[in-house]
Amino acid sequence: MLARLSIRDIVLIERLDIEFSRGLAVLTGETGAGKSILLDAFALALGGRGDATLVRHGAEQGQVTAMFDVPKGHPAARILAENGLDDTGEMILRRVQLADGRTRAFINDQAISVQTLKAVGAVLVEIHGQHDERALVDASTHRQLLDAFAGLEKEVTALEALWDARRTATAALEDHRAGMERAAREADYLRHASQELKTLAPKEGEETELANRRTTMMQGEKIATDLREAQEAIGGSHSPVPALSAAVRRLERRAANAPDLIEPAVKAIDVAINALEEADQHLSAALAATDFDPAELERIEERLFALRAASRKYSTPVDLLAALATQYANDVALIDAGADQLKKLEAAAGEADKRYAAAAAKLSASRTKAAEKLNKAVNAELAPLKLERAKFMTQVETNAAAPGPQGIDRVEFWVQTNPGTKPGPMMKVASGGELSRFLLALKVVLADRGSAPTLVFDEIDTGVGGAVADAIGSRLSRLAGKVQVMAVTHAPQVAARASQHLLISKDALDKGKRVATRVNALAADHRREEIARMLAGAEITAEARAAAERLLRAAS
Repeated sequence: MLARLSIRDIVLIERLDIEFSRGLAVLTGETGAGKSILLDAFALALGGRGDATLVRHGAEQGQVTAMFDVPKGHPAARILAENGLDDTGEMILRRVQLADGRTRAFINDQAISVQTLKAVGAVLVEIHGQHDERALVDASTHRQLLDAFAGLEKEVTALEALWDARRTATAALEDHRAGMERAAREADYLRHASQELKTLAPKEGEETELANRRTTMMQGEKIATDLREAQEAIGGSHSPVPALSAAVRRLERRAANAPDLIEPAVKAIDVAINALEEADQHLSAALAATDFDPAELERIEERLFALRAASRKYSTPVDLLAALATQYANDVALIDAGADQLKKLEAAAGEADKRYAAAAAKLSASRTKAAEKLNKAVNAELAPLKLERAKFMTQVETNAAAPGPQGIDRVEFWVQTNPGTKPGPMMKVASGGELSRFLLALKVVLADRGSAPTLVFDEIDTGVGGAVADAIGSRLSRLAGKVQVMAVTHAPQVAARASQHLLISKDALDKGKRVATRVNALAADHRREEIARMLAGAEITAEARAAAERLLRAAS
């Protein structure tokens, strides 16, 4: 429910803070006092259209803040969660209107889009007036309202699950059928291609591996020539090793005569001989590594040729040939085993459709019965509202050929304003005053089912008086026992039934140079005086005060 409304610098309102409580709150005041401004400001906080003209003259911006107490599990909490916002149980909607026409929106001091603010505002507050086109007059909500009235939400949720299962089964069937048709059109080609690729047996990465091996082999042949020349120089007929070995032996024989002179040279020559022998070993190993079978090179080149030919033939990179082979094999398997799978999928889709159709038909029957009960309940409210010759009708149009997640029904609220006239959609047939009373009757019946926690009625008593105004007040009071109700009214019979009475007036400021709207909560004598003014007009008489007292006593 709305707990507090704060307005800053909106049209004639400089600073205004209003505390609200449960029950019925009425807003009264003379024409032009600012009641419409107050509602426009409230609508702005709920995501309504912004306008630079709303900013008070001389101010750079205006601001409206609406604080709500929201029960756990309320749809508004789900919207917050979907937008990554925290749900603290207290929801603060704030809208800043700049003088240049731009607006900014916030929930719990977190910046959000106006669309998100509007979505949250729509589930927190419903505003009903003679020309309002948002709440119950929107035919797209009528099915949901009928389901709420009948308590069919669980059945609708279950049907939505069956719809999803039906859609999944149908999609699987259609995909399989399309695959079979495609495969059947290309059956001969697919069988040939699948067999050819199966025989080829390509592997991912095989082309790169083979190309690298071929390059190594071809380069190895050139390298081998240089390796042989080097080995010939070190260990062949021109090798220095025999001469060095002979020299070492001669020096060793002379070593006893001059060891200091000969031994260092002998050691150095030994190291050289060992190094040359080690180099000869490395060269032999390198020559062995470069040695290859020409037949293997030929096999590699033939394999590369076959893979690249298949790549050109199937317009597919060599590395993707293995995946293509798998796809073709699956398509062939689909042709061979597809008929059996098709039967299974057809049976599954048929069963899913059967379950959905049965649940949808059952839900449709429940809606039809609920529609009769709703009609009876709403029509029982019409006579006291001076609509005794009118008739309310819930049209349930069932079309099994046009199913949807919520069933096979299209629901719309119709009315017949007088006997003999043609009934039609409520918004098109009812006049402004009639529409507001139809809406009130509906809200009384639907108050605790499918209703926002705060309802605002803007002068729905316009053009009526006496018993009809009293009937409106009575129903607003009954409605306020289930949800929070705010009513802008000129009817003293409505005002007398309020649990909270707010008087809207204008004060002259700066020696009459400007005016500002203010709101005062009335109690006791002040409230009686305001109701007397509503009864008598400008001059309040003793009779008016007495009549006001009687209205207050009767409403208590």
